[in-house]
Amino acid sequence: MRIVVVGGGVLGTMHAWTAVAAGHEVVHIEREPEGRGASVRNFGLVWVSGRSAGVDLETALRGRELWQSIGDQVPGVGFRGIGSLTICRTPAEVAVAQAVLNDTRRGFSLLEPEEARALNPVLRGDFMAALHCEHDAAVESRVALPALRAKLAESGRYRFVGGREVRTVAAGLARDDHGEIHNADQIVVTPGAAHAGLVRELAGPTPPIRRVRLQMMQTAPLAERVTTAIADGDSFRYYPAFASEALDRLRGVQKQTPTAAAERMQLLLVQRLDGSLTIGDTHEYTEPFAFDVTEDAYEHLRDVATALLGRELPPIRRRWAGVYSQCLDPEATVFRASPEAGVHLVTGPGGRGMTCSPAIAQDTAAELGW
Repeated sequence: MRIVVVGGGVLGTMHAWTAVAAGHEVVHIEREPEGRGASVRNFGLVWVSGRSAGVDLETALRGRELWQSIGDQVPGVGFRGIGSLTICRTPAEVAVAQAVLNDTRRGFSLLEPEEARALNPVLRGDFMAALHCEHDAAVESRVALPALRAKLAESGRYRFVGGREVRTVAAGLARDDHGEIHNADQIVVTPGAAHAGLVRELAGPTPPIRRVRLQMMQTAPLAERVTTAIADGDSFRYYPAFASEALDRLRGVQKQTPTAAAERMQLLLVQRLDGSLTIGDTHEYTEPFAFDVTEDAYEHLRDVATALLGRELPPIRRRWAGVYSQCLDPEATVFRASPEAGVHLVTGPGGRGMTCSPAIAQDTAAELGW
């Protein structure tokens, strides 16, 4: 078949990857010269540990397996099966970690401080325990998409068209803002955080999706290897896998700092291949979003990271904000709509877009008979 994929982020790129792997011809259209949204403004984490039981977890586990296979084929995506450590600094946080240890699908284990430091020697701060998830992984978000497109181009059945915004889609064709018509047997629209225009035409005026804004930063290279991804205990509050009576008790007895509560913050930290550290993040749900970034949030992240590492961070070299699309249906990994034959909208993976996108594309392929 001839397939048009609209949207050059990780979700669209994985749909293109899946279609080409199935032997189809793909035209891949992106409104920017290349994807510049949440797909490159993230940690690059393939985060199995936080996903809710059921479809969400199954999708994440498949996504992790597929990423490893893709990493074998495309070393440029920088796949590393590094696992993660969620650092517990209070008895309430340790209790939350203990409550999930029977969930063997995620590869959880609770480590004593000396065991955690043996696994990741940069952790020189004080803490009580660390929840290890061996299945978590990372890719290089800023370079993964170009590496995947270059590999796809080798097939001779893939064409990337950047700097074109698709204005209309209908059965059999997509028309871009240059007036070019792209004929197709199937069209898959993956619009990222764009919820207006084409999305409203395909999904109706009030689809069950929302936009979420976050702030992150990146340091200069650290002259030590950070062997796992790192999270703090506040991350328990934001991932459905950790819902439990222990988490309810933690919320009652352990308040976040005013800044962390106001910005809905957790610490996530991962080292890039060049040695720099990507650190975040915040969550803002109410639009219109602020157009600036808040220094209080960055100071909080620096303080927490410094406490866990037991040393000053390298200088901050980059700060940025990003916006992603999140499906509001708790039973669904993404929002899907097919307003007419041959036209399919797939959006709203939320903060699990990097984790789950290969598996989401695989599900689309199964549904459409690729």
